[in-house]
Amino acid sequence: MSDRASITEGHQLVLVTGPSGAGRSTAINALEDLGYEVIDNLPLSLVPRLVDGAPVGPIALGLDVRNRDFAATALIELIDRLTRRPEVSLDVLYLDCSADELIRRYNQTRRRHPLGLEPAEAIAREVDLLAPVRVRADNLIDTTDMSPHDLKAEIARWYDRDDASRMSVAVQSFSYKRGVPRGVDMIFDCRFLSNPHWVPALRELDGRDAAVVEHIRQDPNFEEFFTRVRDLVLFLMPAQQKEGKAHLTIGFGCTGGQHRSVALVEMLAYVLAQQGWPVSKRHRELERRVAVTLPTQAG
Repeated sequence: MSDRASITEGHQLVLVTGPSGAGRSTAINALEDLGYEVIDNLPLSLVPRLVDGAPVGPIALGLDVRNRDFAATALIELIDRLTRRPEVSLDVLYLDCSADELIRRYNQTRRRHPLGLEPAEAIAREVDLLAPVRVRADNLIDTTDMSPHDLKAEIARWYDRDDASRMSVAVQSFSYKRGVPRGVDMIFDCRFLSNPHWVPALRELDGRDAAVVEHIRQDPNFEEFFTRVRDLVLFLMPAQQKEGKAHLTIGFGCTGGQHRSVALVEMLAYVLAQQGWPVSKRHRELERRVAVTLPTQAG
């Protein structure tokens, strides 16, 4: 999200999406309580018109497969189009949930899935459809173990414009082969560190595994690199908050986005949490792998 200081200088727009049943309606209602003007299921073709005139305040749009002209490619094109407009501060919020939990929620409420199929098949198809959008999200909230109250509290933590006392931080890993993520404020390249990919026993693991972390820590450059990054980030955080930042995104990139960048994200997120900063972490390439396997598992 953009600086609090710039909220009145342009359009602030939050796009809320995710699989049906993951909590989009709850999130939209929570944003309305926080002072956002909310519009649910506005056709994608009409969204650009909202930012053609003068800013009228923050807007939250609920977008899912029920939209009349919804398509993942169309939504991605819309995101790209809005991102190129300097007067628009765009934030894409993706509400995620495990397939098993989505099935349980549909069975419990006896609601019909918007795709008109049996819940398991419909959920698998919808997750597959939304996979490219999930990867493009700025914020991802997994609601699997959340109650509606928990989700409302999480939405407030990220989007309460009146809470100027805290700045939220997102730390994410990525692969340079797939390009730099959109909207990252600071990026650290860790491709110079020893690559666990070349160790057969570590190749299929990722940077959350203790053996992978230990391998990276053995690199003679690791300790000084992480110490300098940690100290720089901790030094900059209060200054960024004082400047009016509501949200800061920090990225770590490596070759495949599986080992080194993932490990560094986990380490820095832990440090920030210990210092009391509201922090979330994302691993873009690991999410891509999950997105590929989820439809098969759900079906």
